[in-house]
Amino acid sequence: MNKILKLTFILFLICAITAGVLGGVNELTKDRIYAINNAATIAAYSAVLEAEGYDEVEFDSAAFPTVDKLSKATNGAGHVAELTVSGAQGLITLAVGVDNDYKCTGISIINHSETSGLGANAAADSEIGRNFRAQFVGEGEDIALSKAGGNIDALAGATITSNAVTGAVATAIQAVKSLG
Repeated sequence: MNKILKLTFILFLICAITAGVLGGVNELTKDRIYAINNAATIAAYSAVLEAEGYDEVEFDSAAFPTVDKLSKATNGAGHVAELTVSGAQGLITLAVGVDNDYKCTGISIINHSETSGLGANAAADSEIGRNFRAQFVGEGEDIALSKAGGNIDALAGATITSNAVTGAVATAIQAVKSLG
């Protein structure tokens, strides 16, 4: 019995030290991680709708549960919607630019966990990724994949990801349109 208590205490001590080290590392790096994530978001916003700044606006979050944030460009060029949708392997966070005519000005995928070489191509800085994202520019809320009668060609082997991104763009346009 004494041996079990000794082993339990040693295991507890190891776990406590490990938790303390992890907590310390988290505390030391959280500001840097926030800064990196914030810079990526700002870059994504600028890529989809050029503006000097973006002011967050209120919207009906109950009607648009996948929309995380809706921001108005300070130069009046339109809005940027930040959305999180379900992809094939997890969540996809993207920014969608919407102009004043309710047309998509561009999309930028901020974060994803899609399969490398398939769904990950949607965010890739390759010809496939750039061509996929370029298809969305100028599209309205009736956007759809070509197999559903629309103009968007799905990524080969990544229909779920393509559907998710297309649906996110349609939702972003509808959310901006709901502002009036």
